[in-house]
Amino acid sequence: MTKFLEYLVDPFLWRGLVVAIQITAVSMALALVLGLLLALMRESRHAVIRLPAAFYTWLMRGTPLLLQLVFLYTALPSLGFSLGPVVTAMIGFTMNEAAFSGEIIRGGIKSVGKSQVVAASSLGMGPVLTLRRVIMPQALRAIVPALGNNAISMLKFTSLASVIAVNELTLRSQTIVATNFEFFPVFLAAGAMYLAATTVMGFGQSALERKFALDRPTTPQAGFFARAVGLPLRRPKDGAATPEPDTDVPPPSTEKTAEATESKTTTGVADLIAAQATAPSGQADDAHFVSCRNVAKAYEGREILTGVDLDVRQGEVVVLMGPSGSGKSTMLRLINHLEDVDDGEVLVDGRHVGYELKDGTLRPVSRLSQARADARIGMVFQHFNLFDHLTVLDNICIAPVRVYGRDPKETRELAMALLRDVGLERHAHHLPHRLSGGQQQRVAIARALAIQPKLMLFDEPTSALDPELVGEVLQVIRRLAEAGMTMLVVTHEVRFAREVADRVVFMDGGKVVEQGSPEDVLDRPSQPRTQRFLNLVAQSGGV
Repeated sequence: MTKFLEYLVDPFLWRGLVVAIQITAVSMALALVLGLLLALMRESRHAVIRLPAAFYTWLMRGTPLLLQLVFLYTALPSLGFSLGPVVTAMIGFTMNEAAFSGEIIRGGIKSVGKSQVVAASSLGMGPVLTLRRVIMPQALRAIVPALGNNAISMLKFTSLASVIAVNELTLRSQTIVATNFEFFPVFLAAGAMYLAATTVMGFGQSALERKFALDRPTTPQAGFFARAVGLPLRRPKDGAATPEPDTDVPPPSTEKTAEATESKTTTGVADLIAAQATAPSGQADDAHFVSCRNVAKAYEGREILTGVDLDVRQGEVVVLMGPSGSGKSTMLRLINHLEDVDDGEVLVDGRHVGYELKDGTLRPVSRLSQARADARIGMVFQHFNLFDHLTVLDNICIAPVRVYGRDPKETRELAMALLRDVGLERHAHHLPHRLSGGQQQRVAIARALAIQPKLMLFDEPTSALDPELVGEVLQVIRRLAEAGMTMLVVTHEVRFAREVADRVVFMDGGKVVEQGSPEDVLDRPSQPRTQRFLNLVAQSGGV
């Protein structure tokens, strides 16, 4: 035991552990950068980019690390690179780990739902911004545990570097044993040092997992000492009231007040947004704000839209109705260029969104995300598509700040005003999964309004909600209609269409079957297909 303790504090062995930690830290950092590059290359649609990354991954994962180190140690000097054993080991570990990290990162990226990318695109966020602010923060929940395990393994595998004369912990232990043959105390001390280092790394991994977890606290938290002595939380710097804990149930003493706040809304912000939407656009008063001409779209040979013509005037509310698969949602995605038009053209405010005319043909522009941002088209999705890793407030602020470059403080004030307007101010610091479906959809509406859109698109905003939650979402849309927002709404809510729509468009089989005022289409349909659909909706209780 005495010998073990002597070796446990031996500076000679500890310097060997420091070398192992240095190799691990540098190699892991470089491997993460190279691994991210490999992951992105592997996901490329172009074979000339994808295949080299696949070959590198296959080669590095298929050959032993020991052989790779020996090869580099002998090959680099012959090429004129005299880097020394430690640097050579760093290069070898980096090259090997990058292949594994790349696959881990790629798996994490693929674990993030496509709906998150679509939502980011609808807000005008480009690929790089979407990767940094939306995809990677969510992918890290799946990436961190696997990478943490690899980092710990790498620290232990640095013992293999002894074959190229790296004087790390294992080689130093062997040097001592070769002189005194005290195998047990020397290697026991070395094992304890490895265990101490990997334990610290394990704590770091756990801290990162908590940082990216969905159940992490998002409200200001008092430290241990403050909780022990009962000190109150400090108020946020922006002067807003301290948010409540992440729960939908308010404290008993404030329950009635919270309910009143939830139900009481103002139309001031809606009026402000509507004023932006109805600002002069340079078109004549009788011009169509949205104009679709002979629009066609097909997926894998299956026609979704065939020669659709549709016009929407500024300030008009148009409801699209029809059976599932009739092309309603696809029509919305073509308007804000989330999908490419196969034939025909779509104009918003007199301009093509993300297209330019080349040789008589409309072609997508290279900076499509910027074109979407310039068009200022807000979109609300059927399944909300909120960014799961961001609080309600951050969901609303991300596009105005990151895409439009607005002042963060002013944006937060606008976001809080929007949340007050939809009755959700007290949920500003909650994560989306802590809200009900109706609350999430109202947040999604506020997020779309934060970019001050000229046009709002609603893709079945109530179909994913329980019947009792439908009313609170429709009420917000009603108020926007009253404020003069130009809107296209895909819905099966016939009662809502009667109350709000200026015009109802019925679609079936990728075509516009008929359109007109709500009274004409819903009460006196001229087409048998429209009548059959409305009868089915009535039988299901949708009228």
